[in-house]
Amino acid sequence: MAVTDPPAVTLPTPSAPPAAPPSTRPGAVLPEARQVVLHVPEKRRYEVHVGGRRAGFTEYFESEGRRVFVHTEVGQAFSGRGLASAVVRHALEQTRTDGRRAAAICPFVSRWVAAHPEFDDVVVQRRP
Repeated sequence: MAVTDPPAVTLPTPSAPPAAPPSTRPGAVLPEARQVVLHVPEKRRYEVHVGGRRAGFTEYFESEGRRVFVHTEVGQAFSGRGLASAVVRHALEQTRTDGRRAAAICPFVSRWVAAHPEFDDVVVQRRP
């Protein structure tokens, strides 16, 4: 009886350890997660969604042709990523496109527009 060699076995080559995630914070959003800002007129707000989840919003009411921003909020799991700025920027850009003016009652929006003079043509300054 003839002796045959056992079949060849291919062993995996060693590889580098997997890369650590970009953030270990709870609720961290990976860079590939898509950020989308939507106007939701029936709720009178703009919402920012990340990876398919609502991360935050800015609310407004309309009066005399003005969009008055009253409240901005981002969920704790999404904080520190510039999402409030993203939603406010989009809301003001769309307000400009819609031919409206904006007023800021919300403290965040007030601070944001003070730091972004490129929106001076849209924002009606509050009077003391």
